[in-house]
Amino acid sequence: MTKKVVKFIILILTLQGCIPLSFAPSIESYELIATKKFSKELPSGYGFVFEDPKSANEFYYYINSKFDLNFSEEEFNIPVELNGKALYLSFYECERTTKTINLIPILIDAKREDNGNDPIFQDQHSTRNGHWYIVITVRDAALKDLLHPENEQVIEVSEFLESLRKEYLSTYHYNELILIGDN
Repeated sequence: MTKKVVKFIILILTLQGCIPLSFAPSIESYELIATKKFSKELPSGYGFVFEDPKSANEFYYYINSKFDLNFSEEEFNIPVELNGKALYLSFYECERTTKTINLIPILIDAKREDNGNDPIFQDQHSTRNGHWYIVITVRDAALKDLLHPENEQVIEVSEFLESLRKEYLSTYHYNELILIGDN
């Protein structure tokens, strides 16, 4: 590259002010995603993913109340029934972050250091904003992934999970679920 091109790229990056390193996905309601693409720590398969605006472990409390698990520390293979069929639901809380490098504070601190002064913007050289997501996987008794796009039940299971998601987000006192008796 020529010096003019390099200078132009540096100028554009400086005017931009920040360089994104990673992005947290923006999910409007939910998405069916290959779990390993979403997080390497998740098991293989497909997951029903939505952004969780509530505090940590709130989904665990919701599931515990919804399916009357008596706080058995269950997060994996929770037996549920959908249209007379046994399904096994597992859920995971995952954090994804948006990370950026902020060039303007870096350049200001570099100039200050060149002039013999201490940097003043070290804490602003990069930013990190985290978002929490719930990832739900569903299998049948034969361990078949029911959220796989080629599965004939994917729409039915997705609709069921969407109703759970809506109920979770609209319910603040999970004891209401027991009183309603909607299991």
